[in-house]
Amino acid sequence: MVKLILNDEHLEGVLGEALGAVRHRLFIATADVKDVHIPPAGPAGRGRRDGRAESFLEILGKLSARGVQVRLLHGGVPSGPLRERLKEGTPAGLVMRRCPRVHIKAVVADGRWMYLGSANLTGAGLGAKSARRRNFEGGVCTDQLELIDPVLDMLEGIWSGRECTACGRKIHCPQPLEEPDL
Repeated sequence: MVKLILNDEHLEGVLGEALGAVRHRLFIATADVKDVHIPPAGPAGRGRRDGRAESFLEILGKLSARGVQVRLLHGGVPSGPLRERLKEGTPAGLVMRRCPRVHIKAVVADGRWMYLGSANLTGAGLGAKSARRRNFEGGVCTDQLELIDPVLDMLEGIWSGRECTACGRKIHCPQPLEEPDL
């Protein structure tokens, strides 16, 4: 299966699929990460029952409570509102690492389902904003292991620090792969 995802389809097509399918491990890579809020009618019926949008961090916390390991690899410093939320504590199963060279946007669920495309983990990128405020985005979802495995290998190499030894940007990254600077 290879499925094209365009514009506001990212919210349901990427998050809905990934959050609905993941059982053990969710690996997210994004250049930009913000405190995205999922509307009540959001992915796979997610969202708060009281009609308010639910923070993506809350959703990751629920996944962690179910025993799902969540890795979030990002390139930029998290937005101010997300940093404030992270000061309250990160969900037990969520580990965040930052590498300023990360520009890939990928979501991999259990090594068996992947999104690869242009959308950052932001409201505008995922289409959680109105049609007049969202970005124009495109990507593909797949369950083809010959596409997933090389991407996951690359992400694991960055995550583990294997790429740091030959990195030409080390002088700009005194603490590669750090937790968010809170």
